[in-house]
Amino acid sequence: MIHFIKGKITTKKKDYIILERQGIGFKIYLSEKNLERLREGEEKTIYTHLAFRNDKIELYGVLSQEELYLYQIFERISGIGPKGALTLASVGSLQDFKKAIEEGNFSFFEGIKGIGKKKIQKIILEIGGELKEISKKKDQEVNKKALKALISLGFSKAEAKEALSLIPKEIKKTEDRVKEALKILSQN
Repeated sequence: MIHFIKGKITTKKKDYIILERQGIGFKIYLSEKNLERLREGEEKTIYTHLAFRNDKIELYGVLSQEELYLYQIFERISGIGPKGALTLASVGSLQDFKKAIEEGNFSFFEGIKGIGKKKIQKIILEIGGELKEISKKKDQEVNKKALKALISLGFSKAEAKEALSLIPKEIKKTEDRVKEALKILSQN
């Protein structure tokens, strides 16, 4: 509903900020980690999630779109809640969570305030498959961009696809995939 708000941080408290935008002060709850990164008087864009809880409507915020996406995944897990989701989303990137879940690395989750071993197991069970699907979509998007770049450089679609299929999966960035493909194509 409210994707982000850009404004001036007028107040910073233990678990929330007041973000002023055109004379309106929005109370936005943030994780402890994200609050440490913010200063009163600073102009900032906060990505938000509007949550309806019992008799309250509250705004929860994060500092990036990827973090908002993670927040929304975690918030859907029963027993986590919005504050737990904020904390989890600020711990690491999508890739960090994916790697920890694939490797069964429980130590990645240790020390997360309010998240015990049982909740960690539940998180791993509930989002493991979803994170794999997200990662697959990101890889497909990177390949599409790399393919377009190679075609714009004058290679045929077939040549570009073949070169991209030979690149190791560990190479994730579009620019790096294009560079590797160009090396392969120059050998032909």
